[in-house]
Amino acid sequence: MPNSPTPLRVILFDLGSTLIYSKDPWLPIFKQADQALVERLHQAGIQLELEAFSSEFETFLDSYYAFRGVNLLEKTTFSLLIELLEQKGFKDVPVAVVRAGLDAMYSITQQNWYIEADAVPTLNRLRETGYRLGMISNTSDDKNVQQLVDRWGLRHFFEIIITSAGCGFRKPDERIFQLALDHFSLPPHQVAMIGDTLEADIQGANQAGIYSIWITRRAQVPEEGELTIQPQAVITALEQLPDLLVEVEKDPL
Repeated sequence: MPNSPTPLRVILFDLGSTLIYSKDPWLPIFKQADQALVERLHQAGIQLELEAFSSEFETFLDSYYAFRGVNLLEKTTFSLLIELLEQKGFKDVPVAVVRAGLDAMYSITQQNWYIEADAVPTLNRLRETGYRLGMISNTSDDKNVQQLVDRWGLRHFFEIIITSAGCGFRKPDERIFQLALDHFSLPPHQVAMIGDTLEADIQGANQAGIYSIWITRRAQVPEEGELTIQPQAVITALEQLPDLLVEVEKDPL
């Protein structure tokens, strides 16, 4: 990134493992979520055997996750569920039924997300300082993210909330960052991105010319060796962000 005396104006946030975190092991929660999904489909007359369906759905999702990791295109859980149901002989399942099943599933997984204690105080400090805020989240279900944002009272902080399910491509694809830049009508060097994932948040920001800040509190940190993806700044907690930005403002980016 070329040096510039222009200060940062916008801070973009990741959501999961940045502003909110999961506390309990996911495996038993996923099993409960699958059960809720199957029970809701049963109510609509779609008879599925829980264990078999859970295994098939997991295999189906794993195959897609491997695929999307290569091309960075986001296919929603909604469309994947419809495909799996069609493969099992359930054709033309009403949209409302599929959505209700997913809502039941996500109502379980959402209970394992908790807001970081320093999230709201940090967002308040940034807003009071004059920063504009946005969010970019990788997810296969836009509604799930939007509900999590509302669950923890975060919506009023952000001018825009972009999800990969909503726009069709995932971080680090530059196009999802460009959507944020277009919204704020600012050049990349006036924008910073903070997130926990090197491959998505940091690499994507670097490629887009956005100032990259890696938060390591919930991150998968390599045990040894140099990072292959280099953030421009590192913090261990959100509460460190306002002071970091003060330091950044003192020196050209």
